[in-house]
Amino acid sequence: MPKRSAGLLIFRQTAGYLEVFLVHPGGPFWARKDDGAWSIPKGLMEQGEDPLEAAKREVFEEVGSKIEGNFTWLGEYRQPGGKTVLVWSIEADVDADAVVSNTFQIEWPPRSGKMRAFPEVDRAGWFRLDEAQQKILKGQQQVLFDFVKRLKP
Repeated sequence: MPKRSAGLLIFRQTAGYLEVFLVHPGGPFWARKDDGAWSIPKGLMEQGEDPLEAAKREVFEEVGSKIEGNFTWLGEYRQPGGKTVLVWSIEADVDADAVVSNTFQIEWPPRSGKMRAFPEVDRAGWFRLDEAQQKILKGQQQVLFDFVKRLKP
């Protein structure tokens, strides 16, 4: 069975623009990647966990912010690697400069025998929708398309 993740597309209105909140993955593989590397905050659901609660937990683990409010279901999105991501949108304001992420460990450099810890998220930012389309992972672009469709009357 494919892995399932849950996440939030967080948005805000500022200076007449709609912006979405994206996170950049930490670790050496992503260090020099920018366009096409960013993501909505999301992560794996635990066995039996409520998907929306998992999405809120993952945001807290990845950026250090608790998000509450009126969540809107966006959909289920199959990623190129086979994982399915369940996504809700919510209007909220998160301080992108104050991100505090949990960490993961990998052997680095490869085959060195040395384990190093890296943050799951090394930075975050607010992007207008046109910028976000350039920054977000290809497999998550449909999330933005569906979000925009829901905004139009």
